[in-house]
Amino acid sequence: MNDRHTPETFAEVRIDKWLWAARFFKTRSLAAAAVAGGKVALNGARPKPSRTIRPGDHLNIRRGVYEWIIIVKATSTYRRPAAEVRALYEETEESRSRRQAALAQLKLERPADFHSPGRPSKKDRRMISKFTNRRW
Repeated sequence: MNDRHTPETFAEVRIDKWLWAARFFKTRSLAAAAVAGGKVALNGARPKPSRTIRPGDHLNIRRGVYEWIIIVKATSTYRRPAAEVRALYEETEESRSRRQAALAQLKLERPADFHSPGRPSKKDRRMISKFTNRRW
């Protein structure tokens, strides 16, 4: 077994690469754009995508209405399965409760689902055409 790619092997990793490997962003370029756009804070400061992170660093990551406050526990440059990724960081309890509250709020604000009976019938199409082609 090749164990040289274990998370504990790498002491310092670029922040954009680590965010991609930790599955916060789907691609490394999206992670770099988020870091450059100020959506990620490292130890309270705004980093550049090339900034390196180490175990023990604190990250604030914002994606839409969600915000993660995490402590880096290990580093990795490779994207691993989700079960293994959980060992890379520890989320604070405050962050977890905020995200749950935001999720509950979004569910409350969601509009009612629109249920369409399907395609318009021939009669419906004639009525639509008559309405849209009306000369004022």
